[in-house]
Amino acid sequence: MATGARSLSHVSSPLARIRNLLREEFAPYPGRGDLVLRMTVAATLMMIINMTFRVPFAAYATLYAFNISREHPEDTVRAVTITVVAFAVSVSYILIGALFFLHDPNLRLFWMIATFFVMFFALSALANNTAAARFGYMVIITIPAWDRHIPVGDKVEQTLWAFWAISIASVIAAAVPLIYGEWKSRDRLLQPIADRLDAIRRLLDSYAAGTPPDEKTEKQIIDFALAGQSALRQTVQHAAHLPQYRDQAGTVVTLVGRLIDLAANMIALPISIVAHERSRIRSLAAGIGDIRSDLLAARIPHLALSPDTVTGHSGTLLDEMESTLALIPEAVAATLSRDSDVPRQPVRVSARSFFKPDAFTNPDHIRFGLKGCLAASLCYLFYSASAWPGINTAVTTCFLTALSTIGSSHQKQMVRISGAMVGAVVMGMGAQIFVLPHFDSIAGFTLVFVAATMVAAWCAAAGPRLSYFGVQIAIGFYLVNVAAFGIQASLLPGRDRIIGIVLGLTTMGLVFDQLWGKPAVVEMKKTFISSLRVLAEFAREPRSRDLERSYALRETITSTLDKVRVLADDVLLEFGRRHEQDVSVRNRIRQWEPQLRILFITTIATWKYRAKLPGFEIPESVAARQGTFDDTVAHSLEAMADRLEGRSFDTRSSVEEGYALLERAVQDAREVPARTQGAQESVRVPRFQTFLALHQNIHALVASLETEIGTAESPT
Repeated sequence: MATGARSLSHVSSPLARIRNLLREEFAPYPGRGDLVLRMTVAATLMMIINMTFRVPFAAYATLYAFNISREHPEDTVRAVTITVVAFAVSVSYILIGALFFLHDPNLRLFWMIATFFVMFFALSALANNTAAARFGYMVIITIPAWDRHIPVGDKVEQTLWAFWAISIASVIAAAVPLIYGEWKSRDRLLQPIADRLDAIRRLLDSYAAGTPPDEKTEKQIIDFALAGQSALRQTVQHAAHLPQYRDQAGTVVTLVGRLIDLAANMIALPISIVAHERSRIRSLAAGIGDIRSDLLAARIPHLALSPDTVTGHSGTLLDEMESTLALIPEAVAATLSRDSDVPRQPVRVSARSFFKPDAFTNPDHIRFGLKGCLAASLCYLFYSASAWPGINTAVTTCFLTALSTIGSSHQKQMVRISGAMVGAVVMGMGAQIFVLPHFDSIAGFTLVFVAATMVAAWCAAAGPRLSYFGVQIAIGFYLVNVAAFGIQASLLPGRDRIIGIVLGLTTMGLVFDQLWGKPAVVEMKKTFISSLRVLAEFAREPRSRDLERSYALRETITSTLDKVRVLADDVLLEFGRRHEQDVSVRNRIRQWEPQLRILFITTIATWKYRAKLPGFEIPESVAARQGTFDDTVAHSLEAMADRLEGRSFDTRSSVEEGYALLERAVQDAREVPARTQGAQESVRVPRFQTFLALHQNIHALVASLETEIGTAESPT
């Protein structure tokens, strides 16, 4: 059978890679048409209301309806209350700030710069990303009104109109999925995962039967591969479930995505199935079906492969599928504290903290706030000093770009600028010159608007590499054509808005790429190394009863591992002489990342014993050996990080020896007569089996990572 897992997008020349990238990103996939329809309907309804009743801030309200319609319908409905509250807080902040800083130019400038930092820092550090985005959105679109030389009463009125217009947009964006009933039609996470597993199972069944896969199955797998896992990852990231459930679900999404990629490569590569492999494939297909059924039934997934599944040669697609599939039950079981079923509806946690646990310990939040503040401040100072209010869209563009710019790269910035030019110049001004003069009613304008919005929505529904292109098309077109109530008689307003958009995008590109910026592959390697070191630190926690520190470390590890995934997409877009070498480094780190994530969530399970949480107490003798084992794990992780940084791979502290000592301590504790232990201690003895199994899994994962990282060439 074919070996390796070559990427479907791997081709030799940069031009061919770009052409293949565009074909992949713009190809249809399951659910894309529904998403485009939802976005188009929401934006069109908002535009008609704005134009009919001449509601101020029409362009921003329409753009807002377009943008939030990209989210899952359940998120959109649930977020309405949060949105209105965040807007109310934002309006209050603006009015109170104006009361103190409006009449002194120096104080006003200081207030604006401080406000920019607060907006961008909140976007990165607040626990509720929706509230942070809504707060900043309201502030950023009302700034031009307070810069105008008009009576203060008019400025207040404009601010309240902005609140009203965006609130209407929120209601419309929530009403559209309710009309279609889509918000309650399917489980938003488990069902898409089950659909992917079912497609893989049907493909393997065809190979096992010696028949070619049917066209529908092949197309479905290719569509899933092209769509990627970004939508599911976003669902997991924004879920309000317990942190350990998010870690678990994120790992399962990654592993299922890996299975889809491998299945897509089985279709793309010429393979031949020999007779002795068919039973192996049949067993693998049955295992996938069992895991799918367990996930849908909210049971702990189990996997029982036949002996035939371990006879293949290392490196084949089947070997990789088997090893990846075997990690899924581990990912689920590692976060469970008891031998019980997975809860059908995971318990939700209340917002105990307004900020993320690592808001004030992770420097990335401060850096993001400073970079966004600098970019927006430069644009604000430029258009204020030049007395050119028409380009105030530069500041707005900075914030809208920042909503999706973490992990930015030169290629993403090029995508944003090209999208803005297509939306503002080609479609926006092109419609003003050649199309709109032939219409004299809102019906004609609506036709043009719907056509442009569908193009923008289709592009925005692409993967993370090109979704920015569609959003920038919408921004450019709306700011040019929806900002006024009628056909523009002059092209100057459109020209100024385009210049503002390009200025904002250029400033964001320069600031985010040059300030603490590095090539994506370097940043990906650095982030992965950081994950190793922080996980090593977490493996030693808690050193005190300060459990908040442990929670902050967990949040940091989750964010860094997620960032590794985002940067992996960035690497594919950075072309140059080192592209092939960079992709090779990327592929190795992507292969290690799921194992590190499994190790992380397993360590979370053992952390409960270290923290001595109620119900997880263990004898002191076992706890001491657990501490020794954890120290060896931490040392090994730090040694791997040193190896990736080009230092010597120090393995003086043996994880195998630490596990042997822990196993002996557990055995000694089991042999202690029950009468010499307290009654409560006697009840805990059977739980040693789960305790030891978790540490055995950690031992195996660390040993595997040590071998793979130790034998790999040092990524540079």
